[in-house]
Amino acid sequence: MIEQIDLAKSELLEQLEWTRKRTETLVCSLPETALDVPYHPGVNPPLWEMGHAAFFYEVFVFNLLDGTPSHDPAMDDLWDSFHIEHRDRWNRELFPGRQKTLDYFNLIYDRVAERIEKQPLTDQARYLYRYAIYHQNMHIESMIWCRQTVGYPAPPGTDLYRPAPGDSHQGDAYVPAGEWLIGMPGESGQYASDDFAFDNEKPWFTVKLESFAISKCLVSNREFMEFVEDGGYRRPELWSFGGRKWLQTETDVALVHGSDEPLLRTPRHPLYWRWHDEQWQERVFDRWQSLNPDAPVTHVTFWEAEAWCRWAGRRLPTEYEWEVAALGNRPGEPFRRFPWGNSAPTEQLADLNGRAMAQNPVFDFPAGDSPFGCRQMTGTVWEWTGDQFLPYDGFKVDMYPFMSTLQFGDHKVTKGGSCATSSCLIRGTYRQAYLPLRNDVYTGFRTCALEKP
Repeated sequence: MIEQIDLAKSELLEQLEWTRKRTETLVCSLPETALDVPYHPGVNPPLWEMGHAAFFYEVFVFNLLDGTPSHDPAMDDLWDSFHIEHRDRWNRELFPGRQKTLDYFNLIYDRVAERIEKQPLTDQARYLYRYAIYHQNMHIESMIWCRQTVGYPAPPGTDLYRPAPGDSHQGDAYVPAGEWLIGMPGESGQYASDDFAFDNEKPWFTVKLESFAISKCLVSNREFMEFVEDGGYRRPELWSFGGRKWLQTETDVALVHGSDEPLLRTPRHPLYWRWHDEQWQERVFDRWQSLNPDAPVTHVTFWEAEAWCRWAGRRLPTEYEWEVAALGNRPGEPFRRFPWGNSAPTEQLADLNGRAMAQNPVFDFPAGDSPFGCRQMTGTVWEWTGDQFLPYDGFKVDMYPFMSTLQFGDHKVTKGGSCATSSCLIRGTYRQAYLPLRNDVYTGFRTCALEKP
């Protein structure tokens, strides 16, 4: 038992330090002037992200476990996302500068590490440590897409032009009818000493599905380009009511760093595409480059994915179909957390941790195939499904009451993680909720055949 506790502590400390270094790198690699990012409803200023993460550790570790007050109670409302208005996070006069924020951040991280080392590792403590670490990794992802949104340089450590061996791997995978397990083991709202899941992933249950055919690969830039060049954005019959409303009312604001005025456009192609020098180009962070036709289409809304499906005579998978195609979990059989099994993600298995940034072909990462031969179902892009984000039967609110409840009903379920997602955070049962108009995050999709196989 002592060896198991020591191993668990070692894993927590390793994840904590890895998370600390990634956050520091994302903040400290920016010049002082770049810390004042332009306002955008989908991002937060990097310094606020850092202070908010430290505050979250204070609340979920020290306040809940020890009953100790915050390091600086006067700052609590400013670091708390539910007490400060989104626009107010851009007011630098309210917050300390980079060095003081770094000092606060590292002070709290050091205290957390010391507590892990010296205090007993109860189920509750282990759960809350992981909760806070994983919460911070969610913000690491948002710090990466912030750089893309405002046109900053790629984060240190990215490898955008890595060779991508593979084959076309086209066509559909066949999934037979049957009973399948959905979600993570354990009761919702309960601590789990052996594994971790957020409340919206629990409790697991069995579902009966008819057979279906799902594409082995994500929709590529080449495939989406055909839709664009066929006038897909100008054909109202391809768009649902919500999609037509988005086309008519949405004006995307391209906040490229260094420009004097925001660039307004009516959607006629994916957000970061342009037609220039007789070719399609894509902006990847601060650089325009030739569009890689074999890479997955990225930064598309649910409405765009839905319209492409109608144009192609396909449909989006349901959430359950997606999870079954990714994991293939059946009652009474060994439980699988990733498409390839239960080993931790690596660079050979998935595009995660802000490295390849969805620039590799859709047929890359063959070692990460699912039991049915579906590729890149972990990492690369959050994949839109056709379902609303709703609680499972038996849902109970977790320690953080706003983790899921605020998104139920009007958000869509995306699955699989993205190139910016941390490998310690993702698993096949993970459910991310985005409003259908979101395209600033790393979203893409794969499709299902309309006819049953």
